[in-house]
Amino acid sequence: MSRPAAENARFATLRRIPGAIWVLGFVSLLMDISSEMIHSLLPLFMVGSLGMSATAVGLIEGAAEATALIVKIFSGMLSDHWGRRKPLALLGYGLGALSKPLFALAPGAGLLVAARLSDRIGKGLRGAPRDALVADIAPPALRGAAFGLRQSLDTVGAFLGPLLATVLMVLWAGDFRAVFWVACVPAVACVALLAVGVREPAAAPADQRPNPLSRKQLRQLGPAFWWVACLGALFTLARFSEAFLVLRAQQQGIPLALVPLVMVAMNVVYALGAYPFGKLADRLPATRLLAGSLLVLMVSQALLGWAQGWPWVLAGVALWGVHLGMSQGLLAALVAEVAPASLRGTAYGFFNLFCGLAMLVSGGLAGGLWDALGPGSTFAMGGLCSLLALAALRLRPRG
Repeated sequence: MSRPAAENARFATLRRIPGAIWVLGFVSLLMDISSEMIHSLLPLFMVGSLGMSATAVGLIEGAAEATALIVKIFSGMLSDHWGRRKPLALLGYGLGALSKPLFALAPGAGLLVAARLSDRIGKGLRGAPRDALVADIAPPALRGAAFGLRQSLDTVGAFLGPLLATVLMVLWAGDFRAVFWVACVPAVACVALLAVGVREPAAAPADQRPNPLSRKQLRQLGPAFWWVACLGALFTLARFSEAFLVLRAQQQGIPLALVPLVMVAMNVVYALGAYPFGKLADRLPATRLLAGSLLVLMVSQALLGWAQGWPWVLAGVALWGVHLGMSQGLLAALVAEVAPASLRGTAYGFFNLFCGLAMLVSGGLAGGLWDALGPGSTFAMGGLCSLLALAALRLRPRG
């Protein structure tokens, strides 16, 4: 095959992905720039400026992420019953944008926690309807690639945010609050882009929309779906909060202003891997890719827990990004594969409920182990949960 023909074949899949999925990806990119500008600095701000402990950071982060994931079940069910995805997604992104100024204004822990929870409620409101919208729009044969593309664009924002935060921290002599104010700009742009750039498919007639809370409807979410939900919870337990990657980097001597580069490194790798692995998932067995991602995660946890020196920490963080690129889009695509189309919002809601409860548990455990026994014990816990997830992959229901 000639070089031009090879290049055309390589980009053929990208050209077949509907434009609305590209827009949703750029919406996610802008919101992630905003969120990660704040979140990459937040653990340092909480511990250094507000005097919180690692346990408090773990509990707050776990509660915040769990709030987002648990709220998704209600927004997902409502989107199925209402037959509309975009308005709920728009509401969620809007609440996320409104929460951003609170981080800059927070004088202490109280308002900061309120801002963090409000931001995550917004994430919860938009998450399941947006994922269901991607599944509704994407052709089934391109579903893995579509989720991978959206995740990849999302993750581009996740590394541009910390990178911008690092530059501004250097220029502004470590002024956390000034950086938090700048983060408001891409959040507002994100809401505007979603409002004008996405048209969702026509809703089903009212008499054809399910009542997601009825037993008859919930029985349609069979064993294959509940296996995926439990698997997502085990993956969440294995990873806990990425706030501990930032704290580990600071422990290893990386200067304060440069610590956000840790998240840049992780998310660059994540962004580069999400689409190729998503495309690969349309061709290979899901369990094979997920097992590979867990093996990568265990190597990452070993490096982060016991290696000394910042080069080893960065290597561990990069492998963490490889794991995310291999697993996150694939898990989302698996939900769409095993759930009925009329219950996709509900399915994503339950999937994220399971992950949210796991996040709450893992955040508290990770912080408690960190304070009591040191970082090695936190990453050892993650390795044990990775082994449990590997075992669960062998229990996939037939059909």
